[in-house]
Amino acid sequence: MKKVIAAAVFAGMMPFSQAMADEDIGCGLGSMVFAGQEGKVFKVLGATTNGTSGNQTFGITFGTLGCDGDSEISSKEKLAMFIDGNMDNLARDMARGEGETLATLTDVWGMSDEAKAEFNTMARDNYASIFASENVTSSNVLANLNTMVAEQNKLAAYSL
Repeated sequence: MKKVIAAAVFAGMMPFSQAMADEDIGCGLGSMVFAGQEGKVFKVLGATTNGTSGNQTFGITFGTLGCDGDSEISSKEKLAMFIDGNMDNLARDMARGEGETLATLTDVWGMSDEAKAEFNTMARDNYASIFASENVTSSNVLANLNTMVAEQNKLAAYSL
């Protein structure tokens, strides 16, 4: 009986689910529970709920909870997902200007070998601006990186 009720609730939410995904934390139960709330605390709680309960997989599979399992992932979304899942390692590699996580980021970004070297140097030299505070979000990191990429002559072709 509980399964039938849960299925009915999810099915009833499907028409409303696409508009409820949060740009920063993605789709999932956390996005719905904390919809309309403002501030980093609610974003963190929503992202934690989405990431730890396995509900994003369910939502993507069945098109519920603000998820769309049929849309194409854009380059920007791929980068955002990669940065979000690798913030600590990426910060460490950017501070050094080299490392596996930084190399993977430039691969996901689609950069040439020459551009990768330029990007790594830029990331190291501008680390404090990219990770502007201890509370920086993955969206902020991507925006900061993209701004710097757009300003570099050799990298401008890679701006999003």
